[in-house]
Amino acid sequence: MVAELENNPEAMEELSIKLLNEGKTKDGLKLMLRAARAYEAAGRKEDAARLFKQIGFVLFEKTGSIEKARPSLLKSAYLYIDLIDDLLSAFEIDINTLDTYCLNVLEIFLALNDEKNLVKYGSQFAAIYEDLGKSFQEVDDVKNAINAYESAFVYYKLLDDENYKRVAERLVTLYGDIAEKKLADKVYGAAGEAFTRLAVYTRALFGYDAHYTEMMDTAAQNFEKASKLSYSEGDLDRTTSFLVKSQYAYLLARNFSRAKLIGVNTARMLNQIVRAYRSQGTEMDAARKLVELAETLVGIGKVREGMQAYKKALEVTSNIEFRMKVRLAVLKWKAALDRDEVLMDRIDLVEFYLRRGRGYQALELAEKTLEEIEDLKDSLEALRIAEGIY
Repeated sequence: MVAELENNPEAMEELSIKLLNEGKTKDGLKLMLRAARAYEAAGRKEDAARLFKQIGFVLFEKTGSIEKARPSLLKSAYLYIDLIDDLLSAFEIDINTLDTYCLNVLEIFLALNDEKNLVKYGSQFAAIYEDLGKSFQEVDDVKNAINAYESAFVYYKLLDDENYKRVAERLVTLYGDIAEKKLADKVYGAAGEAFTRLAVYTRALFGYDAHYTEMMDTAAQNFEKASKLSYSEGDLDRTTSFLVKSQYAYLLARNFSRAKLIGVNTARMLNQIVRAYRSQGTEMDAARKLVELAETLVGIGKVREGMQAYKKALEVTSNIEFRMKVRLAVLKWKAALDRDEVLMDRIDLVEFYLRRGRGYQALELAEKTLEEIEDLKDSLEALRIAEGIY
């Protein structure tokens, strides 16, 4: 059977996963290794790197020994490094693909507790992204410049390298320009988003102080303006979505009275919208608005009531987006109450992963953060009850 699959790594991979799922770990890993080598022999480095990484983490999970996992994980890391070199020599560079490769390398060295290589490659990646950001900025490719600079910022910040401040200054300039243009065009929702991002890098430079809260307060005001425009157009769905964003921006700005007022009114509107969607039989829309209701209730301190709304949404459907929205709501509520800079750094990293399409990594970090905060023990318990874990 295996001999017949020799020139078909996809089929070998599929069968290896089937064997692993059946509990046949040894046979599954042997076949997955053959598939990885077949991919590599065929010049398919990305598939090979992905499988070598999977082999390493399965070995670590099954044996508890990082040493047994080390050869496969190192093989994966160096294949990803080759892929990075190939990508950087290409005519056009896909930032999202580069992110995937770089994050995989750092994830592997982190798992191996290899601080030397973690710092070495993390510093190299940060410098690469910063240079890319400058190149994109020089040709007025603002979107890619921002993406590159944001990656550089994350890597420098993770390494506690002071260069993150230089990158933050560039991002403040870029997001400041965007915010001004959106305001001039009266596109208030987009202006709110730009001021929210501007606030992140303002906080990196000055801390959780008046500079940051002023930016977040401005973001909140713009989201509020966007909600009023949507309301005047009769679009209650968009109205409430903007109001939830406004509530959380006011919350992080520590304008608690305004955040609570908006939260109370938004919760009332959301309950009406949920009933309307249910009466129309549009359960998916009702579920989406129930998650917003959960966010709103958490933001006014009614965590358990919020989790009841979340539970009702999960009776319709469950996805990473819903899970992340609720977790981020709890974390932001706590960060605002305590003016907690360390927690805000975690939240920023979670949201970076989400923007880059790494939902599971974002979920893992959010979950770990919730578990580490003693004051959130009750909130985490309520969340898990809603998800049916307890």
